[in-house]
Amino acid sequence: MDYSKLKIPTHIGIIVDGNGRWGMERGLSRSEGHKEGFMNVMRLLKYSYSKKVKCVSAYLFSTENFKRSKKEVDFIMGLLTGKLKDILKFCHDEKIKAVFSGRRDNLSSKIIKAIEKIESETNDYKDRIFNICFNYGGHLEIIDATKKIVLDSVEGVLDINELDEEKFSKYLYQDLPPVDLMIRTSGEQRLSNFMLWQCSYAEFYFPKVYFPDFNEEEFDKAILEYTKRDRRFGGIDYEEKSN
Repeated sequence: MDYSKLKIPTHIGIIVDGNGRWGMERGLSRSEGHKEGFMNVMRLLKYSYSKKVKCVSAYLFSTENFKRSKKEVDFIMGLLTGKLKDILKFCHDEKIKAVFSGRRDNLSSKIIKAIEKIESETNDYKDRIFNICFNYGGHLEIIDATKKIVLDSVEGVLDINELDEEKFSKYLYQDLPPVDLMIRTSGEQRLSNFMLWQCSYAEFYFPKVYFPDFNEEEFDKAILEYTKRDRRFGGIDYEEKSN
């Protein structure tokens, strides 16, 4: 595919969905599906950055996912812990800045320490950003931002009358550009509390494949569909419509 003729989104958000079902339909455990899904995140990141995407936000674990079985939650936590060194090496190899969005509640001190190490060591990379949404919820992100705004207002750091969308965005977990293309795999068609503020004008794409099967070819299909979209951000080209 000739990417020079396509529109490339600056920021892609991916709801990683279908890992467990992928595993079970192959006679494997849900845990094996999560493991394969994690490996695909790395493959997909490398491919997307090679196509000049600047930022990728991946929804790996929501605050609501703690409602799942203890066995599955423990496996995912263990998987993340075991792969954090791989994430750090990958980010150094590819010159990627890694940031984590989400609360640190319910995360072990070992995970938190490793997260802080990754963020610190990759902070100087600027051209590529990997936003890892883990223990993340869009409602909580807005609530946490509001609390920081109130505190800054009380302490005189912020004049509340000067608060606008641009300033509010800087109080979110990460100061990132808006999401241009939001992809949710597995055929489910809902946001599930993912980057609600950032996705306000995103184009949505819902492929039916489970995430472990969302390969380079499927990514190309997503970019092709994005290229076809007419992003007007609430406006209309009246001159064009009248012709």
